[in-house]
Amino acid sequence: MEDISKAVERKDHRLKMSGRAEYTCDKRLAGMLYSAFVRSEIAHGRILDIKLPDLPEGYVAVGGHDVYDNHLPVVTDEQPIFAVDEVCFVGEAILLLAGPDLETVRRLCRETKVTYEELPAVLTLDEATEMAAHYHYRKGDVEAAFAQAAQVVEETFTTGYQEQAYLEVQGMVAQWDAENGKMHIFGSLQAPYYVKNAVMRVLGLDEGHVRVVQQVTGGGFGGKEDYPSLIACQAAAAAKKAGAPVRVAYDRREDMTVTTKRHPSRLHYVATLDAQHRIIALKADICLDAGAYPGLSSVVLQRSLNVAAGVYKIEHLDVDGRAVITHTVPNGAFRGFGGPQSIFAMESLMNHLAAKVGMTPLAFRQMHVVQQGDDTVTGGKFHQYVPIPDLLAKAEEMSAYSRKYAAYSQSQTGRYRRGIGLSLFLHGCGFTGSAEKDILHARVILRKYADDTVEILASNVDIGQGLKTTFSKIVAAVLNLPLERITCPNPDTDRVPDSGPTVASRSLMIVGKLVERAARKLKAGWESGKEQEAVADYEAPELIPWDMDKFSGDAYPAYSWGVNVVELEEDRLTGMTKLLGVWGVFDVGKVIDNTVMLGQAEGGMLQGIGYGSMEKMEAAAGKIRQNSFTDYMIPTAMDTVPNQIAFIDNYYADGPFGAKGAGELTLLGGAPAYTAAVEQATGKAYPNIPLTPERILAAEAK
Repeated sequence: MEDISKAVERKDHRLKMSGRAEYTCDKRLAGMLYSAFVRSEIAHGRILDIKLPDLPEGYVAVGGHDVYDNHLPVVTDEQPIFAVDEVCFVGEAILLLAGPDLETVRRLCRETKVTYEELPAVLTLDEATEMAAHYHYRKGDVEAAFAQAAQVVEETFTTGYQEQAYLEVQGMVAQWDAENGKMHIFGSLQAPYYVKNAVMRVLGLDEGHVRVVQQVTGGGFGGKEDYPSLIACQAAAAAKKAGAPVRVAYDRREDMTVTTKRHPSRLHYVATLDAQHRIIALKADICLDAGAYPGLSSVVLQRSLNVAAGVYKIEHLDVDGRAVITHTVPNGAFRGFGGPQSIFAMESLMNHLAAKVGMTPLAFRQMHVVQQGDDTVTGGKFHQYVPIPDLLAKAEEMSAYSRKYAAYSQSQTGRYRRGIGLSLFLHGCGFTGSAEKDILHARVILRKYADDTVEILASNVDIGQGLKTTFSKIVAAVLNLPLERITCPNPDTDRVPDSGPTVASRSLMIVGKLVERAARKLKAGWESGKEQEAVADYEAPELIPWDMDKFSGDAYPAYSWGVNVVELEEDRLTGMTKLLGVWGVFDVGKVIDNTVMLGQAEGGMLQGIGYGSMEKMEAAAGKIRQNSFTDYMIPTAMDTVPNQIAFIDNYYADGPFGAKGAGELTLLGGAPAYTAAVEQATGKAYPNIPLTPERILAAEAK
């Protein structure tokens, strides 16, 4: 393997293409029961009474009184496994019913009558007063900078829900081994040990009596980080009570109605410019809608604040962030994890400021971009080379951005008008702050067998992003072994150590480095024909210590960087847009597999453009209205054009073969680049996404 970037056949390619891959809904266990939920029909209220129909023999009902601890452990534990006294959003689970026939179970759920005392519901950000999380940081002297201002610009941006739209819906199978007092969980998930720890706590079991096995998982995008813990606990409670395996499998409408989404947000920015048009101070007030329970909102909010100023050097900052509670579906992890909201707002603000001072968007940005050695917004450092000039040069070469921007800035007549938009962005790789060192303590084991094959034992999962392939390539390259002699099984917590969850663009950079280190240990002591094992534990790099109370220090060990360009044509009559070109240039360190990384880039950019353009989701009286792919639009191959993508090498010493995090980065620039292109085509400013044809026409009518 002379070049680790060269594409190889993916480890799971033949399994999936042959149809032999076993997903959660394919799992069949003897005597397995099927389940459905009795869910809240109101946004907020007290449960006064529940009347169950007569349950036939072999059917069970499970609720909050059937578990040892009725609290879901995430960052905090406010969310109940089953609502007992109070319901806080439409769709909250009250009971799970299980039995041998699914249609009968569903009928019994419909016949269950819940009596409520309806309570006032908080349904919007404007109404919300209760905070799930709050952070604040300051840098420099904002008041003094504002006192010297030549110009002050104030603007508010909003973003909506986004549905993860993974191919495979949420699902879990639980099996209770009464003889050994052990719970076995099989499911579609991103974090096996999150699920294990939740089931241990909720059922009151110790570590040796819960086992979690990841099934082949059809996509996650963050939607299977925390949510599978909830349904695993529900399935496990039912399996234990029934004394039989229980499967929980959502249909698409249920999945879209009750599972976590990207947080809707409102971001208020006030920028101060000096006489040379440079931003000297920035105030940002960021508010995220957590939904009914805090969940992961505090961590999502941290990411939003860490990129509040985007890729720009601004000496004086005052940034305040809140995640607030509403009586709506809880929101959680989604690719980008709070970054897309802030990047959209900051990139749009840069466009609008450039227009106010009579500069091109690119020239205005180039005045402000950070460089190696500059401070981050939280007083850390950009320790490694910042390759924005290289990314921009490549983007210009590929897209002819500046030439087209100048051409489209001329007066355009007729029904169709063109625009081109640019976005710059960054993503912090790994968990925020000191979590990798202080909380996760990741470990990886490589096990060599007597036939000299090597097995990778880690809890990180392949959810379609190619992790089995990239991990295997790292080991094969270090040991100089054929790829087919490396195996990387789906994690089983009885066999693999806790290497942390598959989130936060950490799997390749953080855990992949452990895989590389373990492989080098194994190589150093290699004895052919003998069983051997090599272990690697996480070692934190030397950084500026993170202080969560002060929200200061190095938030991340490294950053990945990107540039997106979107060119489109807008129809003045309908407000519809047609993509003409999409370009992406990324720094992800060393690319471990070109085909895998191209898939990440193409999917991420299209997901970002969908977020900015068509993925409209709203709640009415607290209930999600768009709960199927009939009325929730996501972009397909018919809605885009062939993407042109390039990567630059920017070696990162603490990543495997120099690699950094990649998956989340690729989504961040799509929405702001798309919006900028529409703004040039129409001559209007659009501070709200998704930017649907209706919104475009409404702005043009003013």
